Amino acid sequence: MLTRSLTPRNFGKYVKVLKKLKAEGHKLVVICGGGRVCRIYQRIAKAFGASNVLLDEIGIKATHLNAMTLIACLGNDAYPKVLKTPKEVKRLLGKKILVCGGNLPGCSTDYDAALFAEEISADLLINATDVDGVYSSDPKKDPNARKFERLSYKRFRKVLSKLEQAPGKYALFDLKAVDIIERAGIKTIILDGRDPRNILKAVEGKRVGTIVG
Repeated sequence: MLTRSLTPRNFGKYVKVLKKLKAEGHKLVVICGGGRVCRIYQRIAKAFGASNVLLDEIGIKATHLNAMTLIACLGNDAYPKVLKTPKEVKRLLGKKILVCGGNLPGCSTDYDAALFAEEISADLLINATDVDGVYSSDPKKDPNARKFERLSYKRFRKVLSKLEQAPGKYALFDLKAVDIIERAGIKTIILDGRDPRNILKAVEGKRVGTIVG
């Protein structure tokens, strides 16, 4: 989440959507990223020579902070602890919304999300980011960038291979996570998560973002 979005009102928008989906009978697992606050701390640490392992540790702590805050906002609809491993998620999947954070250095939350999705045989993985889908190039820099409505895993991997893959810079999606969603055959949607209504639309099968798979 962007720093300016860290308000009760903004969290409330996501809580409303998640509770609605839960009430409709969906089993939900939410994996929180570290967000902009995480990148601020990572940038400071990197300026003083911090290793990638330490930068990852900073990122993991940030994901847990966001996850704990979301759990507090969800109240009784959420399992009361931040989950870290696929086995925990599989064991507890059910009536409560499960909220997860990062776990091991060297793995992004995209990678964690793919592992969790594979473990529970999820029928949909949504990656809520800050762009409205996957483009042929950076739409913020290239006015001629073309948005893809649908991509194969292979084509998605090719697009991601052009982007930087490092702690705090997993643009769009972690390249290593593509291997997991491909082997598990998990339908994945990349969408603009700044408006939580897009998440609802994706679950309802409406056209939004870019479908991978």
